[in-house]
Amino acid sequence: MMSDWLTAIESGTQASVLVTVALVEGSGPREPGAKMRVTLDGQVDTIGGGHLELRAVEIAKTMLATGDTHARLERFALGPSLGQCCGGVVHLAFEPVDTSLAAVLSALRERRQLDSWKVTALDGTAASALFDADGKLIAGTPGQAPDTFSRERSTHVAQGSEGRRWLVDPCLAPRAHLTLFGAGHVGAAIVRALAHLPCNVTWVDEREDMFSVAFPAELPDNVRIAATDTPEEFVAMAPPGGSFLVMTHSHALDQRLTQAIMAREDAGWFGLIGSHTKRKQFEHRLQARGVPDERIAAMVCPIGMPGIRSKVPAVIAASVACQLLMVWEEAASAALAAPLRLASASAPPRRPARAAIHLL
Repeated sequence: MMSDWLTAIESGTQASVLVTVALVEGSGPREPGAKMRVTLDGQVDTIGGGHLELRAVEIAKTMLATGDTHARLERFALGPSLGQCCGGVVHLAFEPVDTSLAAVLSALRERRQLDSWKVTALDGTAASALFDADGKLIAGTPGQAPDTFSRERSTHVAQGSEGRRWLVDPCLAPRAHLTLFGAGHVGAAIVRALAHLPCNVTWVDEREDMFSVAFPAELPDNVRIAATDTPEEFVAMAPPGGSFLVMTHSHALDQRLTQAIMAREDAGWFGLIGSHTKRKQFEHRLQARGVPDERIAAMVCPIGMPGIRSKVPAVIAASVACQLLMVWEEAASAALAAPLRLASASAPPRRPARAAIHLL
């Protein structure tokens, strides 16, 4: 789910500057790609707090007060100049939200569940563009962005053959997906715990009224509900490598869902609410149905972090959220270890990648 920096301020209603962590050398308070929006009245989101954030807010507000419309890249040595204990060097990009960037951000809001790449000129005439995974221009001015850039890298600064610097900022849809079966007290607490985390949740229950009881006003943006008499269908519909969490009102339904999940060889993490006794019962039934021992051993039951024993729904939810974050971050790290390739960023004609851009 995109952060508040994108959704909290409607483009055109209030002048703002988008501040992005473009590069981190050594240790820094936030990772490349972290963002905040600054207006004359305040800010939304954070790039890590401390003196760095204070200075960034001061610079952004000065840009707004003076009408400075040029994007810029600023370098901050955290130890020597700001007295922060991180000790690294952080490069921040400052982007005034002009008409072009406002159009890019508006398009990005509509693409929160799709991969996008935002490209902004840090030198010369203001220019911003948004591309999809196929290199198609979604918003912005055609022909101004570099012809190619590294799609697999995280947020970084690239330099075109003409010497102009560009901020290349992947705005990727959440890779983590949880299919959650059960809309009881614990299920609702887990949805709340995951509401502001980078994941998507498909929340399944046979009882449609349970969703409105749990969330009478509004569901979190990253949650989709499914009221169905055949919840097993949503096991098959889940993405490859997706996570599953089973906690329905019925042990018999839990058993059917467990068997369906076990039948998917590409299923990711699987958690089943229950005691050690319930686990033993399910193990025997699964073994009797010929489920391989290694698949059964991978089933997480009881759920939650070791040492946390409380059965309060909010505590269980916090514990399970930590457990899921560990699984998802490990998966994300493995994905980042894949070989890098240059990917096309704009429509033809295209220059050779070596001539078009040099990655910093």
